[in-house]
Parts: sequence; structure tokens; C-alpha cells
Amino acid sequence: MSERTGTATGPRKSLMGGAAQQKLLAFASLIVLLIVFSVAKPQFMQMTNILSILQATSVNGVLAVAATLVIITGGIDLSVGTLMTFCAVIAGVVLTWAGMPIIIGVIAAIAAGGCVGLVSGTFIAKLKIPPFIATLGMMLILKGLSLVISGTKPIYFNNSPGYTQIAQGSLIGKVLPFLPVPNGVLILFIVAGVAAYILSRTVLGRYTFALGSNEEAVRLSGVNTDFWKMSVYALAGAICGIAGILISSRLNSAQPALGQGYELDAIAAVVIGGTSLAGGRGTILGTLIGALIMSVLTNGLRILSVAQEWQTVVTGAIIIAAVYADQLRRGKIK
Repeated sequence: MSERTGTATGPRKSLMGGAAQQKLLAFASLIVLLIVFSVAKPQFMQMTNILSILQATSVNGVLAVAATLVIITGGIDLSVGTLMTFCAVIAGVVLTWAGMPIIIGVIAAIAAGGCVGLVSGTFIAKLKIPPFIATLGMMLILKGLSLVISGTKPIYFNNSPGYTQIAQGSLIGKVLPFLPVPNGVLILFIVAGVAAYILSRTVLGRYTFALGSNEEAVRLSGVNTDFWKMSVYALAGAICGIAGILISSRLNSAQPALGQGYELDAIAAVVIGGTSLAGGRGTILGTLIGALIMSVLTNGLRILSVAQEWQTVVTGAIIIAAVYADQLRRGKIK
């Protein structure tokens, strides 16, 4: 997957070097984790467990891709987890209550995510509300709306039996029976590939990096920065809609109380993968590696019977370490 970092030639080369080093470090960390957990628990490397890790990565990875786009602009989106849940509820309403075909439910979920992302982007770009506050408020709004729309009860997809195949089926397994990779993982890589293409080959991608590098300079050059910022948030919202489809397909239900907390894992994956919280630098490949690290770590600690609360402690420590490493790379700490 291609990448863009920075704008000027000199700084860009430096930033690209830093990004490459971070990706290499993240990949090395992933290999070390795999080796450590394999030695500690040989069953860790069993095919069923590896597939379980990949399946878990599919949801968090898609959310992390969405978060990457926003963070590269220098913003933040705390609503990705509850937006995922909201989109799952919308799919449940369309499929179960309205009795529409699966494809309509999928489109409705993605469209709902895009619209919510556009609203968040409008708050930030037009009303000049700080991204942290705007998306924090949106997180709470979506949490409440999911509960209100669903009546605080899960919505089951029993009348849409093919829906579970979106994430749990295996198109690859039909061709290669010895490699039953879930469709959710395939969708993750498709989403990541499209996002990487957008960042590296399109106008939207160029302005995404430019906004994070120096938004004021871009604005003074005559570019409608509000439009492009709103577009990034809308795209990220649509990707969250895909995550909503994946998680509801895995669970065969839309769980309205689910979602809060997913944004932390997504942001952690983004930071571990080398995307700078200051904006202007990041790669989708690095984010995928970060998402795999988070899934491997969670799965490995669970296999080692580490308590859930300590898993949360480890996640927090990793986020702090990753941000500190980013500060070192950017020369903020001497």
C-alpha cells in the first residue's frame, strides 16, 4: 500500500523515514508477540485461534482505518465505536422491522454512517467546535439514539439468514478449503486497500495530509478546507458503517449497548501503526499492523488467563508508550 507523508521535499523525506521506522518497529513487535505467546501457550498458533484473531481484527481494523483518515487531518473522532453500533441498529431496523433485502440494509448502514460523519465534520469545519468536543458529543448522542431506536433491546437478524455470511462466511475457503479465512477479514483488506488508494492517489488524499500538515497554509492558497475536512469525516463515517455491518453480522444481532470503548482500541491501533496524533503523517499499512498487535495482545492475554481489567491496563500503557514514541520522532522531547 502506498503512502504520503508531509508536503515539502526535505521534511517529507524525514517524515517518510520516521514512518518507515515506526512500521518496521510495529511489525517487529507483532512478530515478538507471536513468538512469546506461542512459547507460553502452544495452542496459541492453532488455526482456529489464528482465525479468531483475524476475525476480531476485522472489526477493530475497519474502525482503525476510519480513525486513521481523521487523525491524519489533525483531528480526532471519539464517536467511531458508538457510530458503528448506531449503523448496526439502522441495519437491524431496515432488515428486521421493515423486511427489506440484505443489500438495502447494508446500503442504509453505510449511508447512515456517512451522514453522521458529515454532521460531525460540519460541526468541526463550519461551527469551529474542537474535534474532541464535537465527536465526544456525537458519541453520547449516538449512544442514546441507538438505545431509543431499538427500545434498549437487541435486534436479531433471524429473518435474514444470509446476513451472518457477510462476516462469518468464507469465499476464500470455498476456493481454498485449507484456508477458511472469514469474509470479515477479506472486507477489512478491501477497505484498507481502497483507503490506501484514496490517500495516495486522489485529491482527497492529498488534502487529507495537507490539512494535517498546515491547514492555514492550505486555506490561504485558495482551497476550500471546510469542504475537504467534511468529506474526510463523511468517508470515515461510511467506513464505520461497514464496521457496524461486520459486528452485527458476527453477532447475528444489533446490540444497542455495545460500541463505547471500541474507539480506544481503534485509536491505539492507529498510533501504534505510526500515524501522528499531530496530523500530517500516517499509513493504512501501519494501522493494519497496529490493529493486529492489539488483537494478538488481547487474545494472548486471554489465553494466558490474564484478568480483563489487567488487559485494559496493558492497552492504556501501550497507548501512552506509542504517543511518547511519536513525540520522540517529531523531536518534541529532547
